[in-house]
Amino acid sequence: MSASDVPSAGATGTRQAGRLRLDLLGIYLNDHLAGATVGTNRARYVARASRGTPIGEALEPIAREIAQDRRSLLDIMARLGVPVRQYKVWAGRVTELAGRLKSNGRLVRRSPLTTVVELEFLRLGVEGKAAGWRTLRPLAETDGRLDPRQLDRLLERAERQLRTLEELRFRRSQEVFRGLE
Repeated sequence: MSASDVPSAGATGTRQAGRLRLDLLGIYLNDHLAGATVGTNRARYVARASRGTPIGEALEPIAREIAQDRRSLLDIMARLGVPVRQYKVWAGRVTELAGRLKSNGRLVRRSPLTTVVELEFLRLGVEGKAAGWRTLRPLAETDGRLDPRQLDRLLERAERQLRTLEELRFRRSQEVFRGLE
């Protein structure tokens, strides 16, 4: 789904000029912030672990963009007056660190499978982020605190990240499972 495919607030006949349910939107955005925290930390970690490889070269700019997207989310939350729930941010950090402890078939060094799984994880995180931007985009039609152009740019960037991560994931999975590494 591209930015142009996001339904406008009036497309479904549900356009409401009323106030946003900030209580529910605040929970939703804080959950996305927890996910963005996981994604930012994991993207940096994978880019560092892959430094000096083609995957690392492709991931470094994506890791920077994911961190920028997290900052954009914080900016959106501030414009809406949604407070950051620090316990969710910390839960995201702990979750990401715990995720590094998973078994990968090797005890001391990275398994070739690790990169495949991490790329899949990053791809899922970016898809979740894109879903968040798609949710906010129609709300921007009736709430001036949300910038529709910013949300369109964020969604387009997420879609580009998804294409790149899928290409990297597919290529790496074929190398690993065909023994071509």
